[in-house]
Amino acid sequence: MIALLELTPSVSERTTLAHSYLPPNTQIWFMIFMINALKDFCQKQGFDCTYWIAYSGGLDSHVLLHLFSRLRSEHPLKLCAVYVNHGLSQNADAWALHCKKICADLQVDFLEQKIQAKSAAGESQEEVARKRRYAAFSDLLATEDLLVTAHHQDDQAETLLIQLCRGAGPKGLAAMPSQKVLGQGFQVRPLLDFARDDLKHYADAHQLKWIEDESNTNLNFSRNFIRHKVLPVLKERWPTVSQTLTRVSVNCAEAQVLLDWQAERDWQEANGSAPTLLSVARLLLLDPLRQRQLLRYWLSQQGIASPGSLQIHQIQRDLLQARSDKTPLMVWNGTEIRRFRDDLYVLSEMAVHDANQILPWDFAAPLWIPGFKKALLAEPLIGQGLKTTLSNVTIRFRQGGEVCRMPGRQCRHRLKNLFQEWQVPYWERDRIPLVYVGEQLVAVLGFYIEEGFAAKDGETGYALTWDKK
Repeated sequence: MIALLELTPSVSERTTLAHSYLPPNTQIWFMIFMINALKDFCQKQGFDCTYWIAYSGGLDSHVLLHLFSRLRSEHPLKLCAVYVNHGLSQNADAWALHCKKICADLQVDFLEQKIQAKSAAGESQEEVARKRRYAAFSDLLATEDLLVTAHHQDDQAETLLIQLCRGAGPKGLAAMPSQKVLGQGFQVRPLLDFARDDLKHYADAHQLKWIEDESNTNLNFSRNFIRHKVLPVLKERWPTVSQTLTRVSVNCAEAQVLLDWQAERDWQEANGSAPTLLSVARLLLLDPLRQRQLLRYWLSQQGIASPGSLQIHQIQRDLLQARSDKTPLMVWNGTEIRRFRDDLYVLSEMAVHDANQILPWDFAAPLWIPGFKKALLAEPLIGQGLKTTLSNVTIRFRQGGEVCRMPGRQCRHRLKNLFQEWQVPYWERDRIPLVYVGEQLVAVLGFYIEEGFAAKDGETGYALTWDKK
């Protein structure tokens, strides 16, 4: 059951108060407040875990690194700074050397991670770089490790404005959380209650030297346009607009918790024939608004980014309203939504498959089949699977007209009818490996072995399975 989270921005309120009591032109007390806030943060997280500092060399991450290095003088923190080299700028290697030197001066361990972040045609360079950067971070984290990023209050406001311009709902407008799961550990954001100006004052007071990435002024990037052209205008009219927008994000996050709580209850009532499936008949008992909310929640639980409103309405119209004997399909961004009988399935978009291929196999090594992302294995087991003495074995796929003699039945049955009896989804039927000895069908992977070709009790056989890796 989803916990109803308390998202009260108490630290943000204390930050506002700290600003209001600062002496004119003085930031010393606020810098003390920053280090104390970070100390409180680390006390909650624990001083025994490893803190991986996402360090780009820019202003924000340099302040974060410097704060942690100061805190380490009081507490035995395990720190390591990580610089991700995207290779997108001609200055990337020079920036890596700068970061390495800063870490040496602060006596903080340093690690450079090189990734390939160039985007293909039609892809967002920002999004590709972000995904691959976080994949690299995720690979580093052991259990309970923390990736610390320097996101601050203005980042939160920028994100909200970008999502507003994209037409996002409460989930898209929700605040960046101070902590979330990443790989085997967590990503944490201890500076969310501080503004960019606060970090700049800190950096100036400590005479920090940071990198200015030339891409940060490229207004073709949405975030840069918001940062340089939109927020400054808003701040002229409403000086505390970043705090206000952060509060909007927190309100949206709270609303989304309640929506997810309701959607989880609906999913428990609308489960299909397997835990990851949705029952169309039960889904249709809900009003259209709850259908859409449940569909979004269901997809998010499968690790699928929520589709837009047009796609959600298309699912309602084309898949939920289709007759049960139809085979509707919706595809977007590498994801497929399919319906089989009363169940909705979410799948990765299927690769092209050649059902005419014939592949010889001696069972000795895994068999990689073109168009599949996994290998076929033959595992020796006593009294199970195919006889080990078989020869002239090939793997084929359904062409039509195949027949099988099922144990205990007098006549042979068409494989087409057996697939229907076994309730195999229609899109899988031409992708299930068939085992032939010469020209005789002797096994259907996972369903059937012809009598006379199966290993007997006490006899070693080959059990055929997909490689679980």
